[in-house]
Amino acid sequence: MTTTKQDYYDVLGVARDATPEQVKKAFRRLAMKYHPDRNRSGDAGELFKAVNEAYEVLADRERRAMYDRYGHARTDAPFGGARGFDGFAFGGFGDIFDAFFGGSAGRRSGPRRGADLRMAVSLTLREAAFGCEKTVEVSGIEVCSHCRGRRAEPGTEPERCRNCAGSGELRRVQQSVFGQFVNVSACDRCRGEGAIISKPCRICRGSGHEERTRQLEVKFPAGIDNGSQMRLSGEGEMGLNGGPHGNLYIEVSVKRHKHFQRDGDDLIYNLELNIAQVALGDEVEVPTLEGKQPLRVPAGTQSGQVFVLKGQGVAHLRSHGRGDELVHVQVVTPKNLSEEQQALLAKLAESLGTPLSPDDRGLLNRIKDALS
Repeated sequence: MTTTKQDYYDVLGVARDATPEQVKKAFRRLAMKYHPDRNRSGDAGELFKAVNEAYEVLADRERRAMYDRYGHARTDAPFGGARGFDGFAFGGFGDIFDAFFGGSAGRRSGPRRGADLRMAVSLTLREAAFGCEKTVEVSGIEVCSHCRGRRAEPGTEPERCRNCAGSGELRRVQQSVFGQFVNVSACDRCRGEGAIISKPCRICRGSGHEERTRQLEVKFPAGIDNGSQMRLSGEGEMGLNGGPHGNLYIEVSVKRHKHFQRDGDDLIYNLELNIAQVALGDEVEVPTLEGKQPLRVPAGTQSGQVFVLKGQGVAHLRSHGRGDELVHVQVVTPKNLSEEQQALLAKLAESLGTPLSPDDRGLLNRIKDALS
């Protein structure tokens, strides 16, 4: 009697266009489910064997192509024959091991990236506009300054672990229906280190790291704005087991300026002028980020008019040049006028064809109406 084999794709439960990663993922899941040491049902061994056989073919690019073209006829061989059979028939021992133990056996956990750090830095408007360098203090986990990360007190050496002979691994042989299975685990005495520290560092207590504050020179680019975030790669906390440092993230805030408001890369300055200055014209000095600069106010200037000082704003962050300074004129209504000043303004109003008449609105309101 001829037994018809189940389609390998159906065995693993994947589509015919499944990627190698999808094939591997399905194999790991099913291998864990049907392994005889975990599954005591009567057909677990046969199912496990079928799963492994399907993976043997579909994980190999050439054999998978042959199977897709000819089916079982050109891929049949004694189970494991293509790669040998030694007590336990796997096409990929590492994949089985990963499925059951989550990765490498023995030894301490692999390298781990250090934690990211965050801090806030406040800049003046001038510092943000032109860029600056600042010394900041960063607190985080660093290599122990006393033992230099060796974990043992200086002058002493770690002792080789007698339990695992310095390998960091313990191997236990288990019998299964398919033969011997070697279980590799981290040594419980040295925790996979392979060595015992008899005299830990008195500063870090054998951890190899300590919390410490260090100074760091940070360059802030010209044009940086309030709310910007800078990332300094590798300036975070140290990694573990040889892993890389994390990153440092700096949140930037820009202080308010007594004269200017920032609008993108432009600066806004409100210039207060009196009635005579805008009516007759004047030359005044206005502040800029680089000092005072003269500005000619022509006669007849209106309140709300804007003068542009080219290139007196904030540096463009990602290109050359600078924004502008926008000078907004504000005509200020005088207060607390003397009798002489009131008389002069009344005479001016009359000459403009709008003579003043006393009423409950007050003289100043009448003057404002006349000038507007």
